[in-house]
Amino acid sequence: MRLLDRYVLRNFLRAYLYCITAFIAIWLIFDISDNVSTFLDDRVSLGDVARYYLTQVPQILVVLLPVSLLLALLFCLSRMSRSNEIVSMLTAGVSIPRLLLPLVGMGLLTSAVSGALNYSLAPHAEQARRAAFENMRENAREPGVAGQIFRNRSQNRTWFIQRFRPDQNEFITVQVLQQDADDNIVRNYMATQAIYRAPEKLWELRMVKVVNYDAAGNITEEETHETLPMPQWDETPFRLASSNMRAEYLSLPELRDYLRFNSDFPQTLLAPFATHFQYRLALPWTCLVVVFLAAPLAISFSRGGVLSSVAAAIGLVFAMNFLTHLFLALGEGDRIPAWAAAWTPNILFAAVGLFFLYLRATNRGALVLNPFAARPLAAS
Repeated sequence: MRLLDRYVLRNFLRAYLYCITAFIAIWLIFDISDNVSTFLDDRVSLGDVARYYLTQVPQILVVLLPVSLLLALLFCLSRMSRSNEIVSMLTAGVSIPRLLLPLVGMGLLTSAVSGALNYSLAPHAEQARRAAFENMRENAREPGVAGQIFRNRSQNRTWFIQRFRPDQNEFITVQVLQQDADDNIVRNYMATQAIYRAPEKLWELRMVKVVNYDAAGNITEEETHETLPMPQWDETPFRLASSNMRAEYLSLPELRDYLRFNSDFPQTLLAPFATHFQYRLALPWTCLVVVFLAAPLAISFSRGGVLSSVAAAIGLVFAMNFLTHLFLALGEGDRIPAWAAAWTPNILFAAVGLFFLYLRATNRGALVLNPFAARPLAAS
């Protein structure tokens, strides 16, 4: 690594780490202020509080990393511009793209970190938050999901489940209706307990009563079994719980499994999950787009243009954030394809950032690069 790269990175990392630390501290102060009464009333131990906040940090970092990257870039490059360091580097033969190369590398590294956090930890943070507060406030209540209904459209089977725990393969009081192609009930399974044996991919019904019906709905036969294996059923516990899931709380593998297992669902029901699957892939690249947007605007060769360029960069990043949520809503509503909803803001603003970088690298005027820059007075 060249001396120039180390110097630029040192200036950038100092501001970057300060921004991340400050934002996390501010979030922590406000969140503790909101929840301290709950912690005290329920006598939550310090260890449980610490574990709770550790589960929330990945989600907060995914939100804070692009903002911290933006502010650190603006501070570092604008300060170097005001002290004429960038002009000196250009005079020494260093081009703008070469100057920004280590910062682009930091953008890629931040994208990789954001992608790792967004893979599983960040999506599960909200679930962990809800589960933690439910356990604090409802210690006497048995944990789990109650009143679950699942419809297997491909095999015409409907499940009614009284209670189950998503992290276990045991279901309490289960009724399964097997229907024909015309949705007439042909068999009814009523079990006090259903267990899924994952290694064998086998359902086992316990204390079960099986009732058969004819085409007119009359009972033709009744059977009782202490144990009844059902190897022909292809449902899994994850699939049964999927009807109660929200797309924004699922990790990337869970979204993939949801779309694979529930491919028979209507497109309008699958649209939020397909959109969030693409969104989880596209979101980390926002950090790299921020570099392309902020870096050219933060570099200024005149003292008067720094403030307006910084304001323009912040405005563009917030506009990108607005369009990201707008396109996400359109994708969830099945108004546009999932890939377009997730990737369009990144592609659009990456093109804008690369255009700005081209203008700055070719030393175009501030009026071309930044429409908010002060215009020179016309000669009389």
